[in-house]
Amino acid sequence: MKKITSLLLLILFSNVLNSQVDETKTDFKFDKKKILAELSEKACKCIDSIETGYKTNDSISSEIHACIDDKVGAYQMVAKLSNIPIYDENSKESDVKKEFNISININKDSKEYKEYYYEMERYLVENCPAIKNKIASNDIVGEKSLSRNHEAMKYYQLGLDESKNENFDKAIEYYKKAVVFDKNFAFAYDNMGICYRRLNKYDEAIDAYEKSLKIDPNGTMPLQNIAVAYQYKKEFKKAVKAYENLAKLDKENPEVYYGIGLIYNSYLFDYEKALDNLCKAYNIYVKQKSPYRTDAETLIQNVYRELKKQGKENVFNEILEKNNISQN
Repeated sequence: MKKITSLLLLILFSNVLNSQVDETKTDFKFDKKKILAELSEKACKCIDSIETGYKTNDSISSEIHACIDDKVGAYQMVAKLSNIPIYDENSKESDVKKEFNISININKDSKEYKEYYYEMERYLVENCPAIKNKIASNDIVGEKSLSRNHEAMKYYQLGLDESKNENFDKAIEYYKKAVVFDKNFAFAYDNMGICYRRLNKYDEAIDAYEKSLKIDPNGTMPLQNIAVAYQYKKEFKKAVKAYENLAKLDKENPEVYYGIGLIYNSYLFDYEKALDNLCKAYNIYVKQKSPYRTDAETLIQNVYRELKKQGKENVFNEILEKNNISQN
């Protein structure tokens, strides 16, 4: 714990927000919500600047965590400052000069620090689109993921440009030209599948993903997206099976367990299986410092409400305990 006196507060606060503060005034007031928004905006800009390249989700999540972590100390300070009594110009000089000790908890494993971190993280998940876009952009490179053919890569890049502009039909045309020049271009099929999925052409999307998997059977992105496509087609048991196939290759992929948990919760209504999978996803998200932790939390809360209706609160507690999750 660090203690900060009132003599240092205004200097530190102005450094945090890069704003001009008149230290001669005593009628200032700290607006916790406003400061959360301002600090989160800075964290969002940091997140948006992250280069994803072909990094793993774990690596990208760590960089996102660092962007948030950089602002948590400042937010913790402001939150505590907001509880200090406010004095006006008629206050006695002895009162205005009174010192207050502010304890800032810098132990990142402490419950207090995590509360401030998670509050900012939840705000960012709701208000910073970049936080999920960065993780969604990941695709791990395999031996046949990219092409060495110049023409294939030219059309692939044109496809990416059209995809970014949401011109999915045009993007598909370019990806199809790319695989004409290199029939073993896995990422071209992967991105083709994504475009078909965005156009609600799920059968075509699945076909593209399956072609990618024939080239690279260990492609985690097409395996994951096949599951999503089946989910959109309302073929939920096939979606679960696809996620289970992905789990055989990547047991530490939280999207596997989150996807299965979502299906059991929202469509198959098997809340016990949903909870067990969501707990697994939650633990991996926490380990990876992933902002998707908040999505798992939301679904776990929903499962709790459903099990409570069924009088199965004890089952909820048992599954949480089995997965080493505390309710506190």
